[in-house]
Amino acid sequence: MAPHTGWSRRAMLRSAAGAAAFAAGGAGLAGCASSTTASGATRVTLWSWMTGMDQYVAAFNTAQDEVHVELSVIAAGLSGGYAQQTNAIKAHNAPDILHVEYQGLIQILATGGLREITEDVADLSDGYSPAAWRAVRPDGRTWAVPMDMAPMALYYRKDLFDEHGLEVPRDWPEFAAVAERVRQTEPAARLTTFPLNDGSFFAGMAWGAGDPWWRVEGDTWVVDVAGAGTLRTAGYWQDLLDADLVGGGGTGTQDWIASIHQGRLWGYLGASWGVGTLRKSIPDDAGRWAVATMPTWPEGPPANGMQGGTAFGISAESDVPEAALTFLRWLSTDPEVPRIGATFTSPFPAYLPNRDVARQIAPDDYFLGDPVYDVLDEADARVPEWTWGPNALGLFSSVADALGGVSSGATTLPDAVHSVQRTAVSTMRDRGLAVREGSAG
Repeated sequence: MAPHTGWSRRAMLRSAAGAAAFAAGGAGLAGCASSTTASGATRVTLWSWMTGMDQYVAAFNTAQDEVHVELSVIAAGLSGGYAQQTNAIKAHNAPDILHVEYQGLIQILATGGLREITEDVADLSDGYSPAAWRAVRPDGRTWAVPMDMAPMALYYRKDLFDEHGLEVPRDWPEFAAVAERVRQTEPAARLTTFPLNDGSFFAGMAWGAGDPWWRVEGDTWVVDVAGAGTLRTAGYWQDLLDADLVGGGGTGTQDWIASIHQGRLWGYLGASWGVGTLRKSIPDDAGRWAVATMPTWPEGPPANGMQGGTAFGISAESDVPEAALTFLRWLSTDPEVPRIGATFTSPFPAYLPNRDVARQIAPDDYFLGDPVYDVLDEADARVPEWTWGPNALGLFSSVADALGGVSSGATTLPDAVHSVQRTAVSTMRDRGLAVREGSAG
């Protein structure tokens, strides 16, 4: 397939994804051939790395006998899963259902690997949070079915905040003041860590500043990684790092777990899945933690980004798209799904009726303060529009590489942002895309 040299809001994906979809039998789902199991059920193949997907698939297969889903567990997206799916698409042997995180949707679309399902799921549109529905419709057409959401929030040690008379910060200036108070109160402690090894975290933080890294104008991609909002975010965190008010290590490590359990870290900035992370990693901390919405910039409406979020698309060459959609509608909207998920995680569904189910069955013995789902609902409502670019997944690695020298003083966060801007532009131009640098270009 020849490289694309121009993209528009409606056409940026059409030449790649549309051609493959129509070659596979048209944009609709009717009239396609079927493959069946020995029992006569329509066989649907699924590749996924989602924790617990085997339990979802088993429950679906048990509940009916018309569709049988066969799951193949693959490596997580950035650890090889996306490469495996992309290679399968190119080799014309992709599974019927592909695992697509929101940030990876356009890259998979650019391969021509997904089938448009706009008309087939239009009846579900009002059931999803606006941010979830936008995430699967990058060009105004629907390419995947949302599964969950991952808005970012502030997790904090309410017991320590209460003990020392600290108020939960509502904006970033207040957050910096609280960070200074924590260090004054306990010199060995910090309010939180800024993980310099996590490109998706930095992208989520920049998202909350309101300047998308990509946008489409006519036939051109505008790249604005070094926009004013991102540079403001970078400068803010550089100041906190320089003042030694926050740590720069990664999250999820054994040292991080020990630090938050032992009171050396009083807070954690993370996505909605942080609820499950804390429950699993430090179960003995029940009754110490609370959740609040992410601090925001004082100017403008409150906003926070996301860090992750999952959807599933149907292969453009699937012979059984109707059966595949039957499973995806169940996976996204059936109330049994959050009930299953609650046995091993803390689900935050994209489908609002299922979020109510999760809210009702979630245990309430771990967090103090405002109800967790109330806080996360507010965070989800604060997610502003954001367009992921066709090189978003690779850029996460570029961000992590660029930030690697910050801890040693070899570079600064703002300088690293400018470096990532240059990388983003050059990689897109190398792929033959029409690119213009944004305001900071």
